[in-house]
Amino acid sequence: MERRCISRRSPALLRVLLIILVALAAPASGISRDDFPSGFVFGAGSSSYQVEGAAAEGGRTPCIWDTFAHEGRTEDKRTGDIAADQYHKYKEDVKLMHDMGLDAYRFSISWSRVVPNGRGSVNPEGVQYYNNLIDELKKYGIEPHVTLLHFDLPQSLEDEYSGLLSPMIVEDFTAYADVCFREFGDRVKYWITVNEPNVDAILGHDFGIFPPNHCSSSSSYGLNCSKGNSSVEPYVAGHNLLLSHASAVSLYRKKYQPNQGGYIGITLLCLWCEPVTALPDDIAAANRALDFLVGWFVDPIMYGRYPSVMQKLVGSRLPSFKSEESAMLRGSFDFIGINHYAVAFLQAATDNPDDNFQDWYTDMSVSFAFPQTKVTKVFVSEDPPSVPSAPWAMQRLLDYIRDKYGNPPVFIHENGYLENNIDPATCGREYHDEQRANYIKDYIESMLLPIRNGSNVKGYFVWSFVDSFELVDGYRSRYGLIGVDYSVENRTRYRRYSADWYSKFLKPNGYTRRYGDVNVE
Repeated sequence: MERRCISRRSPALLRVLLIILVALAAPASGISRDDFPSGFVFGAGSSSYQVEGAAAEGGRTPCIWDTFAHEGRTEDKRTGDIAADQYHKYKEDVKLMHDMGLDAYRFSISWSRVVPNGRGSVNPEGVQYYNNLIDELKKYGIEPHVTLLHFDLPQSLEDEYSGLLSPMIVEDFTAYADVCFREFGDRVKYWITVNEPNVDAILGHDFGIFPPNHCSSSSSYGLNCSKGNSSVEPYVAGHNLLLSHASAVSLYRKKYQPNQGGYIGITLLCLWCEPVTALPDDIAAANRALDFLVGWFVDPIMYGRYPSVMQKLVGSRLPSFKSEESAMLRGSFDFIGINHYAVAFLQAATDNPDDNFQDWYTDMSVSFAFPQTKVTKVFVSEDPPSVPSAPWAMQRLLDYIRDKYGNPPVFIHENGYLENNIDPATCGREYHDEQRANYIKDYIESMLLPIRNGSNVKGYFVWSFVDSFELVDGYRSRYGLIGVDYSVENRTRYRRYSADWYSKFLKPNGYTRRYGDVNVE
C-alpha cells in the first residue's frame, strides 16, 4: 500500500501569519532581468536518468547508473527506475516551464534509449520520445539546450570494453552524437557534448563513489571498490572524454553546423578555489587546484595540451595527445558550460601522503579548510553541504575564466540550492523554500558585476527544474523549483515558492518575455 501525504488546513489567522512571514523572508526586488544584456537566457535543467524514469520502456536498455543503483549503492538504496517520470509527464512539465516563463530547458538524451546497445541500430521509440519533447518545447517558445552524455554511459559499453577507459569510446560516442545531430539538430541549437567530465573521471575512477565504482584500496576516498587503479584511471577516463568531445565537435562542425547553425560546447563542474591565507604557498595551492579541476579540461580545448603543473606533477601517468589530437582539440568549443555551487578554501598540503601511492587528489598537494570567518553566509542551511557556498565565489570564477582564457562565451549550466535529509512526510508538497529563492537571487545578482566588467556570460540555468533522483543521494536530497510527490504513482508536481519567485523575476508584469537566439560568437 502506498503512503500518501496528509494535508492539514491551517486556521485563517495562522495562514495570514504565514503570508506575512513569507513576505518578510522574500528575496529583495532589487534586481530585474532588465539588468542583463538583451538575449541573456534564463532557464532550468535536468538529466535523463535523474528525471525520465521509464527505465525499461520504449526500447531503453540499462546505463551504468541503473546497475549502480540496483546494486544498492545509493544513500537511500533506491533507483531511478521511475524518478520524476518525465518520460510520461513531459507535456505537463513543459507547460509548467512555460507558466514559469523559462527561456530555455537544459536536458540530456539517454544514450541507451536512442542507441540501446551503445552502438549499431537506432531505437525509433527513443528518437520519437525526444522528438516529442523537443517539439513540445518549441511549441511554447522554450529553447532546448541538450547534453549528449550526463554520466549515463550505456552498460553494454562498460561490459564490453570498460567504457571510458578504452579509446573505443571515441568512435562509439561520435556515432551516437551523429544520430542526435541528424535527428534533432534542425530544432536543437545548443549542444553540450559531456556534462562534468572532471566529476565523471574523479568520482567514477578515483574515489569510486560513482559508477563504474573503480578505485584503489589506498585511494584518497576509495570506498568498497572491487577493481580499479586510482593512480591512472581518472586521467585515462578524462583523456578519452576529451577526445570524444573533440571528435563530436569536429563532426558537428563539418557535417551539421553549416546548415543547422547551432553551437556546441562542454560543461564542467567548477568550484571556486580560494586560498585560506595570503601566504604564497596557499595561493599556489588554490591555483594548482583550479588547474587540476578546471584547467584539466579547459587547457586542452583552448591550447591542445594539459596544464603544465599537471604534466609536471602527474608525469607519465598523464596521457599525452598526438599532434593530430591536439589540433582537433584546440578551439573545439563555441561556449564553455559551468556548473557552480560552492567555494573550497584550500591550503598547501600539511600531511605527507603515502609515497607509494598517488591519485588525482594527492597529486594536487592541497588540503581543505573551512574557516567560517572568511565570509558571511558560508553555509546556507542548518545541515551544511560538505563544501560551503557563497555568491562572491562565482564572481571570482567568472573573472578567472575571463582573464586566464581570453573571455570565452560561458553559460552557467547548473546552480542550485540543496535541501538534504528530506522528511519523507512532506512528499515534495512543501511550498516554503525561501532559502532556495534567496540563494537563486543572490547568485543571479552575483553575475551582474562580472558581466559589467566584460565577462562573456550568455545564460543561467537553475538546477533543477523538478525534484530529481539525485544520484548518490537518491531521493534524500532535493533541488527542484517544482516539487515531486514520490509517494504517489503519478508523481504529482507542486510549485514551490522558489518557482513563483523565479517566475516573477522572469516576467514581472505577468507575461512571458522572449528573446532571440543567443549569439555566442
